[in-house]
Amino acid sequence: MINVTIYKDSSDQFVGFEFDGHAEADEYGRDIVCAAASVLSINTINSIEEFTDDAFECNSDEESGYLMFRLTEELSNESKILMKSLVRGVKDIQKDNEKYIKIVFKEV
Repeated sequence: MINVTIYKDSSDQFVGFEFDGHAEADEYGRDIVCAAASVLSINTINSIEEFTDDAFECNSDEESGYLMFRLTEELSNESKILMKSLVRGVKDIQKDNEKYIKIVFKEV
């Protein structure tokens, strides 16, 4: 199962996320749940890096399926939109795959 933690600040802005684990919805290379979560999370990080000057920290371990991303300063409007888009996408994935992905929200 992929455990997703979405981090938000005291003003309910999404400021980061953590994905941990593998969906195991199918064999390696055919797991569309894992692929969807990977593409969504990596594209969010790449987009924030390319289209904003926002500072962030990131840590990953591909083998275990771990990815942590956290914005470390004031968020630009672009990062706010990209983070909202990530949350929307993760919720959409979970809606049809509750057995393979779990989302929790945590205030930081």
